[in-house]
Amino acid sequence: MDPRTPRVAFQTFGCKANQYDTERMRQELEARGARTVEEADGADLWVVNTCTVTNQADAQARRFIRKLRREHPGTRVVVAGCSAALRAREYREMEGVTGVVEGHDPVAVARAGGMPAPPALVQLGTRAPLDRMDHEPVGGELLARRDGATRGWLKIQDGCDRKCAFCATRLARGKSRSRPACDVVEEARLLARTHPELVLTGIHIGHWGLDLEPRQTVSSLVRRLLQEVPGVRFRLGSIEATEIDDRLLELMATGEGRLVPHLHMPLQSGADPVLRRMRRWHTREMYRVRALEIGERLAAGGALAAGGRPVLGLGADILTGFPGETDEDHARTVALVEELPFTYLHVFPFSPRDGTAAAELVEEMPVPQRVAGERSRELREIVQAKGEAYRRARAGSRARVVLEGKGRSALTEDYLRVGVKGSLPEDHRVVQDAELVLVDGELVAAL
Repeated sequence: MDPRTPRVAFQTFGCKANQYDTERMRQELEARGARTVEEADGADLWVVNTCTVTNQADAQARRFIRKLRREHPGTRVVVAGCSAALRAREYREMEGVTGVVEGHDPVAVARAGGMPAPPALVQLGTRAPLDRMDHEPVGGELLARRDGATRGWLKIQDGCDRKCAFCATRLARGKSRSRPACDVVEEARLLARTHPELVLTGIHIGHWGLDLEPRQTVSSLVRRLLQEVPGVRFRLGSIEATEIDDRLLELMATGEGRLVPHLHMPLQSGADPVLRRMRRWHTREMYRVRALEIGERLAAGGALAAGGRPVLGLGADILTGFPGETDEDHARTVALVEELPFTYLHVFPFSPRDGTAAAELVEEMPVPQRVAGERSRELREIVQAKGEAYRRARAGSRARVVLEGKGRSALTEDYLRVGVKGSLPEDHRVVQDAELVLVDGELVAAL
């Protein structure tokens, strides 16, 4: 290797959209001559892609940067991402930070890392006003692979037009912007060469196509991907329950497993008073009805586990202790979680985020952190039992899995991570048919 070749390491905080953005940054830097390394000692440059979903996420990034500075004082650091978009000044004032990119533009990251680009490309530091984040590109060079991973991320849009009271991501990402369908399909073709499964991701994927001319829907995009990108299966990233139309369910139920039966539908609360303060646009009953309809539709399509339950991985996000949440509100959330066929949940105690409407509610109607934590633990215990029952019901049935971790684990279509038993195939880049069996109480894919 040429000793002058820059060696770059990456650290990503946050969601799949951020992970996708990091891959775009990696690809851009490698195209300009950089070499990606995994070892901190071998890096000349670190790119830190930050998250701003909570104040703790901001603090986590700053701690990581300070640690880099202590342990590797000669390494240059470029900070990018959502937190950098909202707190650019703070990062610029940190010792050891070489450059700050207020967003996720890979060309700006390349320039900040000391790899000059043609003058016509975006200049570092030109994105200071937040309203200009609305124009940050969601396209550009197509991503060819997700480095070192079995599954690939396929970003279809960026930004969000909703105004949930607790969310700062929309402030950092700007308004919803859809990638043209032709770009999404072409990128899917590239990624399908390496990855047997592609996950559609973004900040609000249910709004894909609403800003395009003519107006389109995410179900029309999925249908086109299934038709034009053979030999790969697709998974939806986080999508709102109210934005899952019947066409999507039809594709999931009848698509021969190419659109996997797994949905992650943010809930946040099962109590209408809390949902209203959160500025959510759905009610408890709207969510409940749609979740039950989804389970019934997939069951009617013949997607059943050995125990006769629908094959459906169903997850949600829930915030406990949101300002004003009462014991009765929490009880309503518990009842909904017990009723619906969740197989997992992401449950977090509410943490106020600077600059959001929810932060202003904390002083008016606080919920003690101790109470929020207890409520989170209760919900996690409930869904853990539900998830274990679902896994047991899957034993004795078949699944189509993708191998991960050099074949040490596998992921089923309904989002169960399982062990692997049997002879590993030479090519991990295909979906494998397997029987699910219990071995010492653990679910395993027998190849």
